[in-house]
Order: sequence, then structure tokens, then C-alpha cells
Amino acid sequence: MLLPAVFAASFALAQASADKTAADKRRSGYQDMGAALQKMQDDDTANPGMLFVQLGQQLWAKPAGAANKACADCHSLADMKGVAARYPAMAKDGDKPIDLEGRVRLCRTVNQQAEPLAPESRELLSLAAFVANQSRGLPIAPPDDPRLAPFRAQGAAIYQRRQGQLNLSCAICHDDNAGKKLAGVTIPEAHPTGYPLYRLEWQALGSLKRRLRNCLIGIRAEAYPSDAVEYVALEIYLMDRARGMVFESPGVRP
Repeated sequence: MLLPAVFAASFALAQASADKTAADKRRSGYQDMGAALQKMQDDDTANPGMLFVQLGQQLWAKPAGAANKACADCHSLADMKGVAARYPAMAKDGDKPIDLEGRVRLCRTVNQQAEPLAPESRELLSLAAFVANQSRGLPIAPPDDPRLAPFRAQGAAIYQRRQGQLNLSCAICHDDNAGKKLAGVTIPEAHPTGYPLYRLEWQALGSLKRRLRNCLIGIRAEAYPSDAVEYVALEIYLMDRARGMVFESPGVRP
């Protein structure tokens, strides 16, 4: 009589999971793309972001700096599984959070004793993409660190605040008008599931920070300096807003 009970319990768990999925109405930008772009992202031989992942794999194994160490000397690939889905996070012995690119730059200067990689540089993005790719398919799981709370609140406030000459907020586009068309492209819900990602508009891989900067310029607001904590605060809020969604880097977007 045990088998029917086990079957019933398994069915109940499967049904609960299906109900939870059906209840979650959030949409990744992937779901708002046409079939051709979805196929491009899904096929590693067609996804242009994978070229950066391959370069990142080479850099991962290459010694650098005065320490003459490679990333692979300290970290295994198994260590990287799930890492990107948990960033931004507080820097070790620091008082401010850093995003994944910031973590790579910190490792390079402190552990490898090498010159920092320039923001948005091909090398930095490639290393970040390689690390991020190890978390593909996993749920986004921001850390439950109370030290992040004030930065998350700061990011939420920026997301809701009108700014720029167009007097728009992130929420007006990505909450109130998500799913509508702007210049022929569907307005996404702005869930950061695929970063670093390849944008056809850029013809290159780019970070979430680059996308945020572009949005600020688009509403004719003054962009923050590249190292401003406001960007990281926004990233913390957006990752929390996407908690539980599937991480898909390197994504492809229009």
C-alpha cells in the first residue's frame, strides 16, 4: 500500500510546482523575443555571446600579474556554479556591494596583483561571461545579507523615481508599459536574467551597468559615473525583483 501513497505525494509536489509556475507571471526578455532570436540564444554555435565565453575560458587559465596566478589556480569551475546568480554581493572586508565585474576586477588586483581590467573591456566582460555561464539554467538567488538592505532600498527608490528631461522612471516603462511596443520592439519587464549579454544594437557583449547607463541617456537624464554605487544598488534591486527566475547568460537581445 506504500506505492499509491508515494505516487500521490509525488503528484501533489508536481502539481504544486506547476501551480507556482503558472502563478508567476513574470517574463524574461527572452520570452518577448521572436523565434529567430530565441533560437540564436539557445544554440551555442549561433549565440555570439559564446565567443566571449570562449575567450573568458582562455583568460581563466592564463596566469597574470606579479603573483603569476591564473583564476583556475584558486577556483574550480564547480566553485563558480551559482556564483553569478548571487551577485551583487558585499565585498569581503568591504562596506559596499560589488557586482560580478567588480568581483573579477578585485580578484585581479588583490590576488593576481595585476592591473585592473578596464570597465566594459573585452577581457573583463569575457571573464564575467565565462563565470556567468557556469550558472546558466539555475534560479536567481540573491544573498539574504542584511547589509544589502539599504542598497536594495536605494535601488528601488531610483527605479521608481522620475528623472531626466523626459520625466520618466524605470517603473513607467518596465512595469506600467511592459509588453507594449516602442520603436517596433517589445518593452521588457527588465529582469536581468541574461547578463552579460549580447545585444544586436551594440554588436557586442555588454554588462547590466551598460544597459542601465543607456536607459538613463535614453530618458535624457545625467548618467552616473561608471563606478557609482547607484548602478550596483539598481542591480541589487533588479536581481531581487527577478528572484527565482532562470539565469540564462549569455543572453541575446535585440
